[in-house]
Amino acid sequence: MDKQPPSESRPGRKRSEESRMAILVAAFELVGEVGYAGLTIEGIAHRAGCGKQTIYRWWPSRAHVLLDALAVKADLYVTNADHGSYADDLRVFLEDSFRLGRRQRVVDILRVLMAEAQINEEFGRLFRSAFLQRRRDALQVVLDRARARGDLPPRPAASTVLDIVFGTLWYRILATGEPLGADLVEELTALLVQAAPPPTGTATALGDRR
Repeated sequence: MDKQPPSESRPGRKRSEESRMAILVAAFELVGEVGYAGLTIEGIAHRAGCGKQTIYRWWPSRAHVLLDALAVKADLYVTNADHGSYADDLRVFLEDSFRLGRRQRVVDILRVLMAEAQINEEFGRLFRSAFLQRRRDALQVVLDRARARGDLPPRPAASTVLDIVFGTLWYRILATGEPLGADLVEELTALLVQAAPPPTGTATALGDRR
């Protein structure tokens, strides 16, 4: 009996992946044209050239489609490749992340998804696992490689580095609207690459009062 081809090479699977990507591209493009308020599953299906049921087979709502589209976009445009040092790896990761974060359509989608995550408990859990944690995991690769290489500073802790990077990104997108520019990349890189001295004891920090 002839062997079946691997599942990833089967024509049906390839067509499904092509259809899925067409839907994600359609949603990303369409929300930039009509806004989130005007985005509908029907509109996405029409733009992608598929039926509504095809979309509903994979995603329960327009927010879920956009979440997947944005996650794919981030994976494509933000690299965590090895550039030889922690400083260079981190700088490129920040440059890629902030460049994507300057695109108005991306900013608009991020704001919509964050808002949806606050009012929809199920979507909030998915948003944290499928997007927020996914981006943290991408940066964690840079930190783990630096630790293995021996050039990761002992402080701040890796979890704090993640909080600083993404806290800065989200604060500027959601709260201040301040730019995510080259100066910020250099400031954060310098801040996070420079090794901090070990913490001093309370008595030393406050002075010996005996």
